Amino acid sequence: MPSTPPHSAPTDAQLVRRLLGLAWRYRARCVRVLLLQCVLLTLGLAGLSFTGHGIDYIKHVVETRDTPGAPAPSLHLPLLPELHPAWSPLAVIAALAGVILALAAARALLNYVYSISINDLVQRRLVVDLRDELYTKLQRLSFRFFDANTTGSIITRVTGDVQNVRMFLDQVLIQSFIMVVSLTVYLVYMVSLSPSLTLACLATTPLLGIASVLFSRWIQPRYAANRELVDRLVQHFTESIQGIPVIKAFGREQEDRAAFAARNDQVLRQQHGIFWRVSTFSPAIGFLTRVNLLVLLGYGGWLVIEGRLPLGAGLVVFAGLLEQFSGQVNQLATIVNSVQQSLVASRRVFEILDAPVEVTDTPDALPCPALRGEIRFENVSFAYGDPAAGSAFVLREVDLHVPAGACVAILGATGAGKSSLMSLVPRFFDPQRGRVLIDGVDVRRYRVEDLRRRIGLVFQESFLFSNTIAANLAFGHPDATREQIERAARIAQAHDFISALPQGYDTILGEGGNTLSGGQRQRLALARAVLLEPSILLLDDPTAAIDARTEHEIFSALESAIKDRTTFIVAHRVSTLRRADFIVVMENGRIVQRGTHEELLRAPGPYRRVAALQLVDSRELDEAEGGTAA
Repeated sequence: MPSTPPHSAPTDAQLVRRLLGLAWRYRARCVRVLLLQCVLLTLGLAGLSFTGHGIDYIKHVVETRDTPGAPAPSLHLPLLPELHPAWSPLAVIAALAGVILALAAARALLNYVYSISINDLVQRRLVVDLRDELYTKLQRLSFRFFDANTTGSIITRVTGDVQNVRMFLDQVLIQSFIMVVSLTVYLVYMVSLSPSLTLACLATTPLLGIASVLFSRWIQPRYAANRELVDRLVQHFTESIQGIPVIKAFGREQEDRAAFAARNDQVLRQQHGIFWRVSTFSPAIGFLTRVNLLVLLGYGGWLVIEGRLPLGAGLVVFAGLLEQFSGQVNQLATIVNSVQQSLVASRRVFEILDAPVEVTDTPDALPCPALRGEIRFENVSFAYGDPAAGSAFVLREVDLHVPAGACVAILGATGAGKSSLMSLVPRFFDPQRGRVLIDGVDVRRYRVEDLRRRIGLVFQESFLFSNTIAANLAFGHPDATREQIERAARIAQAHDFISALPQGYDTILGEGGNTLSGGQRQRLALARAVLLEPSILLLDDPTAAIDARTEHEIFSALESAIKDRTTFIVAHRVSTLRRADFIVVMENGRIVQRGTHEELLRAPGPYRRVAALQLVDSRELDEAEGGTAA
């Protein structure tokens, strides 16, 4: 579920204003599209008018054909000179047919240009730009945002919701403009032919507005619920794909398929309800507009019989105008439906665009120079939420000084605040109280991007991209030479297994590096961090997925890399902890012990208890191995 925004949810009117602002970015292309539609409207009216006059001409020819001495029929056409009276009726009709054909060809060509233009506007411009904007914003948001929003929700917003937002431009804004202009032109034209017939035929139009308002109020919450259900479906799908080893290991394929089918069916049933109402609304609108044709045939036919309205240029043209008018009114159902979809989608998209960027550069931010690596935490307290709103502090009044080049290990139970403490160094978060200094400078004074490039980090579960091994290792240093990449791999004890692969460093990894073992992935992550040659190394329990022998090999190789670099290591193994210059023990967000391995072993406390358990296990193993050998 999306996180609750810090401000009240925007109203529909506010969303419409923002969508109009979004459309304003592409005003030149919008004007081009609208002008094309105006030309198409003009050509359509011209063709209809010529058809009506042609029918009157044929009617006059038929009526005067057997009347001796009757004057030769003439034809007055708008925008064209009067056709020569000496022309034969067949020549006149042929000329008229040629004009109508030329207009039809011009409309076909312009419709093609219009289709290309509207597709370029909404797909190649708006959709692509909006997705880029969303992706850029997501890159700037903190981990807090991704903790509060599911992967499924984010994926559907960047894909499906963006597509629904673009509906406001092409299916709402442009179509509404076209509808208003078309209805105005048709209405003026119909009034010029017969005001009384126009009034009679359009008497049911107010009912359409009432129906549209009622439909809008019903449909919008349904679309919002639909997007939530789709979020859950996509989330279940992504989790099932990522967790397929667990599903297979526990033989839960059938249950997982049933759970997915249930969510899929839930979306289907909810969409069916929406489609049923939409399918009911559209024919209802169409029925109301078709009632007008009955009035046209009855009252309009009487006007023709009474001689108050010509057949071709009057009734036939009026029928064509009314048909076009009804077609535009029928678009009202589509527009209303599109409005509600775009409003629901835009609300979800704007939630991302409006999400606060918690870690930003100050206006006078400094470039981060080469660092010595002295780190100091001064009375630091940190909570992932707003403490004023009741969020608990995960770090409380932490004071810690780490000299440049020192290696400090952090021990603590789950939730003690170890990773949170390290996350403040590269400014993944900023503390609510206190400050973090590097070389005596508050980290908030540095540019975020520059600061992070000076820090190497290895997560507990490191992610690898679907790319070559070399590209993964050089992710933070894309200009690295192959020699530098191989040197980093050797330091992390990864060179041998990489070289054994068929394509070596050019081997393309599967998604997330799933073609490698956990230990191999972690060694690549270590190599990636070492390749930066950072002043500060942050290792968040990097040996958790590595066996003891591999751990020994890695840390033996890392001794040269750690030397002269400030290093934080979150670890639980005494074999790792004892390598540090000093150890910090955390409980409930506070530092409760600090000292070297030997000092903490002599002092009563949590470190001694943890070490005692591991050392006892180690002695038992040694004794068992000794007994077997004996």
